[in-house]
Amino acid sequence: MAPQMLGVALRLLRRRDLAEEVVHDTFLRIWQKAASFDPERGEAVTWMYAILRHRALDVLRGEARTDLIDDFEPMGLTSEGPNAEAIVSALSDAGALRRCLDRLEPARRDVIVLAYARGLSHGELAGRLGVPLGTIKSWIRRSIVALRDCMA
Repeated sequence: MAPQMLGVALRLLRRRDLAEEVVHDTFLRIWQKAASFDPERGEAVTWMYAILRHRALDVLRGEARTDLIDDFEPMGLTSEGPNAEAIVSALSDAGALRRCLDRLEPARRDVIVLAYARGLSHGELAGRLGVPLGTIKSWIRRSIVALRDCMA
């Protein structure tokens, strides 16, 4: 199971050292919590991957997130693809989404477009834009609420 779990952890964390640590912690937790596994609630593999995912998310939320932000550029996560403005420009001028996106502040619009059209994580956005992670999360949350209200 370790190679497959390492692959999942790498996709979530994008750093091998953190992924290896999370997989190690996951196996420790599986061993410690084995008695709490209930086969009536699902398969063992699903339970094991849930533990892995929760541990990886804990790492992303914890102090390690600053390491992820600092390592953004060296990891080659910048892309030559279209930027947020180009993606918004490609939307139909008559479309409701385009009108609602145009109502957002440019920085917040860029964050939403990059997150949803390009699939960038909160940490990647913070690293790319040089904005604190908490600010990125707030911008996304408030922008989604504004878009939802506008589209309704």
